[in-house]
Amino acid sequence: MTDTYLLIGLGNPGREYLNTRHNIGFMLVDRLTIRLNARGMKMQSNAIVISTHYEERTVILAKPQTYMNLSGQSVQGLLHFYKVPIENLLVAHDDLDLPFGTLRIRPGGGPGGQRGMASTIEKLGTQEFPRLRLGIGRPPGRMDPKDYVLQDFSKDETKALPEVLDRAADATIEFMLKGLNAAMNKFNGDGESKK
Repeated sequence: MTDTYLLIGLGNPGREYLNTRHNIGFMLVDRLTIRLNARGMKMQSNAIVISTHYEERTVILAKPQTYMNLSGQSVQGLLHFYKVPIENLLVAHDDLDLPFGTLRIRPGGGPGGQRGMASTIEKLGTQEFPRLRLGIGRPPGRMDPKDYVLQDFSKDETKALPEVLDRAADATIEFMLKGLNAAMNKFNGDGESKK
């Protein structure tokens, strides 16, 4: 029997949110869809779901369509439907507390003010599940973080984004193939992955 992995990127549905900082989780799922040559999109548990096979693993990629603060509904539904062990779940989300471009893979922890993570923790009844935090930096001056996360990335950030998403995709694939510790050791840094 092949191992099944559920890779969920958090974001908000709708064209107006497409390129916002809050949607970097969605952007990562889109990048993985291309990298893993995944095809055949469907709606399930209020999420866009694409499943594929990669290196003898079943991979389910998902983007919840409930809006960020209700993301946990989709995560819970998909986890149960596909009977994925919680250690094979990876939730990717934006993180204000990390500088732009920084990745942090963690085995668990609190939501850190991220509402999609708060919803997911509440629905799963645990905070002990792997997550990939994607740094978007702090808002400038006194800007409300709520406004900041719903803004599009700056010009410079947009230019750097493909490289950040490629590194995040590499980290996700490392997590699937070699496990959480290997991915943490290689990618929990401030820039390049450690060779």
